[in-house]
Amino acid sequence: MTSFPMRIAALFVAFAAALLLSACTPSTEEAAGDGHTDHTHSSGSDSAEHGPHNAADISFAQNMLPHHKQALELVDLARGNSTDPALLELAGAIAAAQGPEIGQMSEMLRTWGENPDAAMDHSGHDMAMPGMVDTATMQRLESLRGAEFDTLWLQSMISHHEGAVEMARTELADGDNPEAKALAEHIVSTQEAEITQMKQMLEG
Repeated sequence: MTSFPMRIAALFVAFAAALLLSACTPSTEEAAGDGHTDHTHSSGSDSAEHGPHNAADISFAQNMLPHHKQALELVDLARGNSTDPALLELAGAIAAAQGPEIGQMSEMLRTWGENPDAAMDHSGHDMAMPGMVDTATMQRLESLRGAEFDTLWLQSMISHHEGAVEMARTELADGDNPEAKALAEHIVSTQEAEITQMKQMLEG
């Protein structure tokens, strides 16, 4: 039979071994923390996730933002001053396309460390970007109704779209960011089709 002192000694050895094992094993929280750190590191920066970019990409987004904003202002004028169903349908299509594109370009600029809100202010930039409608024409559109409004609106939007296509083609030639270039390609195809449609409406 094992003596009492020997049983005490055995228990002491077992207890000491348990303490040593506990000290060498990381806690659940520490293990979870280590896993989180690895995940954060492997995710990379937002900029890396959106691919490379250059000055042309930034310029494209900064200039196209206020350009799109003015297009939505023209859409609002059409909804208030025109009764032509075809024109109103076109205006709705323009808003449906360019509204989300504004959000996309704003996010790209934020990812690149730029302020999209600063780019949205197009005051004083009427002539800085191709196709921007000048203040006098915008004021005239506000005062017109019916057929006169429709004609000037279509003429203005055609020029506006042509300017957007010009800027998008510059991005395709000089840009580096895949997302920005894909957007530029979409703008070219969509707005060229709308230019053709608006010219047909003027002729009709």
